Amino acid sequence: EGLLLIVMPERRSQALTPLLQRLEDVRPGAVWLGAAMHRRGDDRRRMARLAAAADAARVPLLATNDVLYHDPGQRDLQDVLTCIREGVTIHEAGRRLLSNAERHLKPAEEMVRLFADAPQAVAETIEFLRRPIFDLKELRYEYPEEPIPPGQTPQGWLEALLRERTPIRYPDGAPDKVKADLAKELAYIAERDLAPYFLTIHDIVRVAEDKGILCQGRGSAANSAVCYVLGITSVDPAHNDLLFERFLSADRHEPPDIDVDFEHERREEIIQHIYGRYTRERAGVAATVIRYRPRSAIREVGKALGLTEDVTARLASSQWGSYGTSIPDRDITQAGMAVENQEIRRAVDMAARLLGFPRHLSQHVGGFILTRGRLDELVPIGNAAMPDRTFIEWDK
Repeated sequence: EGLLLIVMPERRSQALTPLLQRLEDVRPGAVWLGAAMHRRGDDRRRMARLAAAADAARVPLLATNDVLYHDPGQRDLQDVLTCIREGVTIHEAGRRLLSNAERHLKPAEEMVRLFADAPQAVAETIEFLRRPIFDLKELRYEYPEEPIPPGQTPQGWLEALLRERTPIRYPDGAPDKVKADLAKELAYIAERDLAPYFLTIHDIVRVAEDKGILCQGRGSAANSAVCYVLGITSVDPAHNDLLFERFLSADRHEPPDIDVDFEHERREEIIQHIYGRYTRERAGVAATVIRYRPRSAIREVGKALGLTEDVTARLASSQWGSYGTSIPDRDITQAGMAVENQEIRRAVDMAARLLGFPRHLSQHVGGFILTRGRLDELVPIGNAAMPDRTFIEWDK
């Protein structure tokens, strides 16, 4: 039913009512004011203020706990992450840190007890949870609609392109095996309604060729006669005894995956063509989620806990490789550090808990997502530091 908005006010936020009214004008009946009881001493006064703002704006009050972690035991890690974000040590953080461990997932009974003076807020939360009707099947990808001649279907246009390009690939006539392979692949493409995908890749490769930009399809797509004839790949599967099933197979139920490399110096031209062709509402660079690894976790946790730079550097240098899933005590000992030291022990244990956590978003070197509908209806879009670049926040 569209976007549902929960406004979570800052601790001392002002002018809530005008903000709520503006949002309600944009999304009538789809705006709530979130309220949380975090046992800070002024919960009742704050709840009364929020209720008054909600009433004035004619939006419902909704009970929530504004959760930051699943278990109260994670509060110390939340404090360290706050210090990392703010660029301060745990001794300098002061009021930047939460005063208690209340921002965790709480059972329904606890929430009902906390909001005993505002039962309507709990009832509104239950009603809110009934609003979104979602099924994972709704995430079925819809290929962008490519321009095709009037009266043609995507499948028909793909077949026409293959008839046009086959003599280019096979000036002396296509061998019977190639004809059989093309027929087989086209039948599979038609059955899975994949023609728009092949037309999209062909269009991008054609643009690169027209601009004189070197490009090359690679990977399992080289097993496809259709990809070869379209000029996406350069390996003739008929002459190399390759199997189409390594590329697409009914047994795997996977979408096609065609990787195309473009020369580094001119790749931005292709990226900007894609933005221009599909618009920024329907195209975005995929993100890469950079996660904490042993060295980065130790460096940042050590700094946040106030360890000296030489101690932190020595601890970090004890870790080899970039993809460790633990920080063994023996590594710390071999680096000449005393694992029984309370500060060292705390830093190592905290860093180990941080492994695998997202650290920041980066842009994928060339992964793009293209959609038929608006991309921002599916995923948040951000402006990249690089000019004229936007990216989605999903991990490639």
